[in-house]
Amino acid sequence: MSGGANGASAGAAHIVMLPWLAFGHITPFAQLARKLVSADGGGVRVTFLTAAGNVPRVEAMLAPSAAGAVVVVPLHLPHVPGLPAGASSTAELSADGAELLKVALDGTRPQVAALLAELRPVAVLMDFATPWVHDIAAPLGLKALHLSVFSATAGAFSCVPARRLHGPHPSAHDLRSAPAGFPEGSSLATIPAYQAADLTYLFTSFDGKPCVYDRVLASIEACDGIVMKTCAEMEGSYIDYLSGQFGKPVFLAGPVVPEPPQGELEDQWENWLSAFPDKAVVLASFGSETFLPVAAATELLLGLEATGRPFLAVFNFPRGADTEAELQARVPLGFMERVKGRGRVHVGWVQQQHILRHRSVGCFLNHGGFSSMVEGLVAGCRLVLLPMKGDQYLNAALFARDLRVGVEVARRDEDGWFGRGDVADAVAGAMADGGDGDLRKWREFLTDDAVQMRFTDEFVRQLKELLCRMAEAGTLFPYFKKKNYVHQGSVCFSFM
Repeated sequence: MSGGANGASAGAAHIVMLPWLAFGHITPFAQLARKLVSADGGGVRVTFLTAAGNVPRVEAMLAPSAAGAVVVVPLHLPHVPGLPAGASSTAELSADGAELLKVALDGTRPQVAALLAELRPVAVLMDFATPWVHDIAAPLGLKALHLSVFSATAGAFSCVPARRLHGPHPSAHDLRSAPAGFPEGSSLATIPAYQAADLTYLFTSFDGKPCVYDRVLASIEACDGIVMKTCAEMEGSYIDYLSGQFGKPVFLAGPVVPEPPQGELEDQWENWLSAFPDKAVVLASFGSETFLPVAAATELLLGLEATGRPFLAVFNFPRGADTEAELQARVPLGFMERVKGRGRVHVGWVQQQHILRHRSVGCFLNHGGFSSMVEGLVAGCRLVLLPMKGDQYLNAALFARDLRVGVEVARRDEDGWFGRGDVADAVAGAMADGGDGDLRKWREFLTDDAVQMRFTDEFVRQLKELLCRMAEAGTLFPYFKKKNYVHQGSVCFSFM
């Protein structure tokens, strides 16, 4: 294939992106791609690499604003024993299958090497799963940048060199405390036992393969810089800590705010939601890859019932699951009759952004996914946070405690159990007078187009200056022509 992109400027800086094969990773990469190609007068174009089965969905994410400036190129995953044929993302797999998917992505190394040699981009944005990208990029004179899809808070707590203090396999007890040198005064100095137990997964090797922690550190330690989709205003102390831990330049792309949704809300939801007063409805939704166990889902539904408010609860189940049987196991006996007219339970995808922006929706109960919380904030919804795994716990603490937007559902320390009363209390607290905390402040910040464009423009400027310095030092292949002017103190080059 050629390195061109239909409709993109031939002089644009060409960047390749390779996210991990989970839509919680693919989506932020795609959001950043849209921001980059719209910045600096079209000065960036992107080639986006992903498994062949994901291509249609990724192209849909990029349309229409990034059409032409982002080209999605399929990678063909090799056969891995035990991995279902055609599997392209973690959304289709069990936890064990997701580990095998890492092995399959490792197997695309020859394809990625051939593409980089042919495309000759100026930089590659890689994810945690593929630290070997740097080994391919360096001989070609390309910058390999680690793009973290996690909050700086989550990365600072869990995946820094200071965690090596307890050896390669820290215990749950070790993980209850923040690593050495962690920002003073942080609300995350310690975490509950159940959260620490969950984080041990990061240090667990499957079939002798590198664990998540090892892949993250290998990727960052090999890279030429760290890209984070956050900003100093939201996570300044954690960003500084990460930078100090790794000794790498950090480039901040700003929090990735979703573009306004296209089209109209489906009639079934518009008609149902419009029957309720403004800000009355609670939307409970947990993303496409967070699956609530039976007991947790049952208590959630009973808690929503106990609020007395109208609600829409959205569940997802792993691919191949018996959806009807899974739902029946979670819905209490007589529940649907008791909430008829004010409560609905739905399985599968919904137009979440449209629903959040509907005038009748006032509360968003979610799993603490960074993108989900931002979606709720920009829609003006009060947040109730019920994280279920990994970085979600740390994201929820950041938003609820540091940023003062959101109420966490109370949990039992040792095992994370919560009851219906805890859910109802959290919703009541969020919806009470003053329950919005600093929501208005952060909503205005996130929806300020000038602020968001400043983040993107500054990121692109810093990236280009990095590449210019490489060209001056002779460490970059000659994709630049020297210009006869100075820009903000840096010699500038134009892309050939």
